[in-house]
Amino acid sequence: MTIEPGEPWGATVDRPDKLRYLVGDAVITSALRDGSARPVAVAGGDLHRTIGGRNPVGREKVLKLPIDLLRVTLDDGEPQHACAHVLIQLPTVRGGWWRGPVIMIMNAEFIGDWHVVARGHPNDGRAESCEWNADFGARQRWEARRRLPGNQHVPHPQIETRSFRKRTWEFDRAMQISIDGTRAASARRVEIIVKPDAATIYA
Repeated sequence: MTIEPGEPWGATVDRPDKLRYLVGDAVITSALRDGSARPVAVAGGDLHRTIGGRNPVGREKVLKLPIDLLRVTLDDGEPQHACAHVLIQLPTVRGGWWRGPVIMIMNAEFIGDWHVVARGHPNDGRAESCEWNADFGARQRWEARRRLPGNQHVPHPQIETRSFRKRTWEFDRAMQISIDGTRAASARRVEIIVKPDAATIYA
């Protein structure tokens, strides 16, 4: 069951046997999807920061937390998954952050030092998107980037934020896609479906 507003999230349990302490969102997602029965403790990364930055190493009691995953399909490829975020932008040689649309799809709150969304939760059954309009000027982008660490980049008429369970973007040219901070591929079509309660982590 995904979390409801005002309800406690997860439970305190004894540390599982063979607990893996992992750092990095892409590494964590890979471990959660590899079919191994070994449990995963989140010890670093943007998901780790979102859930409070608690250090699980050496603790006899840990938090057991259900989380959602983002199911990501690029063009007609095989689905991939993210635990933290997906970033869509033009390739660097065509402007990257500084031209065209920039779309951040968030299961976590952070991308590095940037506090992209404040209202999301990794187990609410929804993702949050923050989308910069293609007409967003370079000076405005610089100001938005400067404000990102403090989550002060919205509201703005050329920045759209929304919650969703399933959404598809289509572009007239290939966009650069990064999944959990790792460049995945270029694609013209991106479909994201939120998979509620898809994994369990420890913290």
